[in-house]
Amino acid sequence: MKKVLHGAREHYTRGELIESELPDNPNKLFDIWFEDFQKINVYDFNAMTLSSIGLDGYPKSRQVLLKEYSIDGFVFYTNYDSDKAKEIAENPKVSLLFYWAQAERQVRIDGLAEKVSRAESEAYFRTRPRESQIGAHVSPQSQIIDSREYLEKRFQELAKKFENTEQIPCPENWGGYIVKPKKFEFWQGRPSRLHDRIVYEFTENANWKIYRLAP
Repeated sequence: MKKVLHGAREHYTRGELIESELPDNPNKLFDIWFEDFQKINVYDFNAMTLSSIGLDGYPKSRQVLLKEYSIDGFVFYTNYDSDKAKEIAENPKVSLLFYWAQAERQVRIDGLAEKVSRAESEAYFRTRPRESQIGAHVSPQSQIIDSREYLEKRFQELAKKFENTEQIPCPENWGGYIVKPKKFEFWQGRPSRLHDRIVYEFTENANWKIYRLAP
């Protein structure tokens, strides 16, 4: 049965983007927006959608968690045998999307993904809860498995294996990526669907070109 959603709409009134008030660097604006949203929503405030180009040619999107960011880029962690890792190895061009509904804002970031150093991956792995460390060893991510019971049995086996191990080792096929931005688009919802869209694009002169797009 077809479900019609014509009446589902929001009226955006929470903010605006004015060029004369914008910082010259997108990282400054992202930091302001990120901290603002963290005050509004403490649950999964660091969730972001990672989009890559699948090996079959179709775009692939999934939620991952931002674990670190700076002027150098945006860091997340995953299994290097996962679909996303295989896709990045084939084509490092990716897109990140932060959608902050309560603030009527979203930020899209296009950039190149590359692995962080092994030392960085191991350092972050040591900060994870013990159960998550075991889980990183358990899951053959993106592979077909017979049932959930397979994972639960494997988890119990490894929990027993590591029960006398103070520091669980970081798997060789697990680690981080940093997405180095080439373009930011900041979207602020506005009344009458006349939304603000401001783009920062990195130029060959190592500067950020700023311009507005029609909504």
